[in-house]
Amino acid sequence: MRVVVQRVTASSVTVGGNVVGCIGRGLTLLVGIAPTDTTTELAWMARKCLDLRLFPSLDSDGQRSAQEGDRWDHSVQTIGGDILVVSQFTLYGDCRKGRRPSFEGAAPPAQAEALYNAFVALLRDSGLCVETGQFGATMQVEIHNDGPVTLILDRDAPA
Repeated sequence: MRVVVQRVTASSVTVGGNVVGCIGRGLTLLVGIAPTDTTTELAWMARKCLDLRLFPSLDSDGQRSAQEGDRWDHSVQTIGGDILVVSQFTLYGDCRKGRRPSFEGAAPPAQAEALYNAFVALLRDSGLCVETGQFGATMQVEIHNDGPVTLILDRDAPA
């Protein structure tokens, strides 16, 4: 499983001119599923995304606390942030050979959709506002990256 985590001030997904998911301050997660992924990888990744301390302390005016500086002391859970989850099989694109990416490393659509939905359900169990894109659709994703903070998380199933 591969997830690109972005700390955002706002983010949205549009499909066919209609906004299907929209969040404020929190995380945008671009999610790729591998054919070997299981519920073990999903649970680990959900917990990691929820617990990563990526947010600085803010004062009562919503500004970074001067005494804390740029330390990242808070997770999306502790700030009560939002999460936007977007399926993105292209995270498993292999561009090492030729001029066209190979997507053999991505799970087949039916398997990927089931695991993606299970991952979203695990995130929703946190009680946070979790929005999504539309699985398999061509989407326009608007991301207001805060920082910018962008991390790549990988979790491979044991062989």
